[in-house]
Amino acid sequence: MSLLGAMVRTYEGGRRSSEQIGDVQRKHLKKLVDFARENSPFYKRLYSGLGEDPRFEELPAVTKPQMMAELDDVFTDREITAEKIDEFTADTENIGRMINGKYLIFKTSGSTGNPAVVLYDKQNIDVSSSVAAFRTFARREDYDAFMKHGKKTAGVFADHGFYLACGMSRYLQLKMPQKKTKITVDVNSPEQEIVRQLNDFQPAMLSGYPSNLALLAGFEELDIHPDVVITGGELLTDDIRRKLTDKFGCYVQTHYSCTEGGEIACECSEGHLHINEDWVIVEPVDNDHNPVPCGTMSDKVLITNLSNYIQPFIRYELTDRIIVHDEGCPCGKATRWLEIEGRTDDILIFENGIRIAPMSLYKVLEEVKGMTRFQLVQRSPRLMELRLIADDRETVFESAKHDLLEFFESKGIHGVQIDLSEDAPMANKVSGKFKHIYSEGR
Repeated sequence: MSLLGAMVRTYEGGRRSSEQIGDVQRKHLKKLVDFARENSPFYKRLYSGLGEDPRFEELPAVTKPQMMAELDDVFTDREITAEKIDEFTADTENIGRMINGKYLIFKTSGSTGNPAVVLYDKQNIDVSSSVAAFRTFARREDYDAFMKHGKKTAGVFADHGFYLACGMSRYLQLKMPQKKTKITVDVNSPEQEIVRQLNDFQPAMLSGYPSNLALLAGFEELDIHPDVVITGGELLTDDIRRKLTDKFGCYVQTHYSCTEGGEIACECSEGHLHINEDWVIVEPVDNDHNPVPCGTMSDKVLITNLSNYIQPFIRYELTDRIIVHDEGCPCGKATRWLEIEGRTDDILIFENGIRIAPMSLYKVLEEVKGMTRFQLVQRSPRLMELRLIADDRETVFESAKHDLLEFFESKGIHGVQIDLSEDAPMANKVSGKFKHIYSEGR
């Protein structure tokens, strides 16, 4: 499917009835499952005991550790291997470039302590671009203002590594080097440098993680007037939404996405996150992958990305907790919408009032080789504890400690002690929620 084809289908999808969307979804699913069974050894084995045309509910769920352990067999292009990906991603000049000239490589932020490697083929890229083009803006007036002011977009993300935001931005820059309407501001730069870049660029759209933008909103020197602020990657709380609205004087919205599933849900003018059901199937489930009815909080989510054929994600487990709604929305969209409990990690506060957003620390820790899972606990402004799972805990800890201390020093935070915990990463014993970055006592 060409970019034009993806855009036409996405545009038309926003105007279909729920019955028509269901028909499109089933058609896409049948094609994807047949392709995966034929071309992915992983899915061929997984579905070997099923009939020729199994019901969707019969397809086994897939977890991230399961997929990452058998990654070579997941890929439908047999020339792509984990070893080749490691070699390709060892060179940061390849960020935004396609391996074998065919696929973009992304790595997840490891927000549950388990990073993943994700490949996008051209169709998946085109669908992502089409959804962004037609469904990003919750309100028409914000889109009109954005277009009027030159479509200048600034994303405050990690401007290094093979993360989705950075990698896709770099891909577009390489593809259209003449365009100067997009910049990525490195979230790990000194605050004064972030403020300078944003003030100089004067974006019409500002995007980033809610916790990072909330920190920036506290800087009086930041003097920008975007037409819209769009957050993602973390839960946009009501408090942060108000803070950003007060600072920037514009509409603040969010969306629900992940690297594996793409743009799962986009916000409407009523503040509801509508599922892009023509391109993704969302199943709220309990801990045993049994379906949870609409209106009830799930324990997990299974997502099926209907446009990714190089690395099929079919009934793939996410640890987010959501409520899916099937009642109508005043905005008029026919798709179901959802609420997400979100990722609720803490902003850490150090001596002299220095504040560090959790996403900055994810980026440090996920670069540490050999770490399977992590949890960073702040005991006091000077004392931290790292819980981790790794084959060689001592070696991995020393590497993580070095990188964390180096990061803290770059932020003017000195004298921090980091200890290796005897405990494994764990959920809160009372709430059952897992935070991988948190401050004790909150």
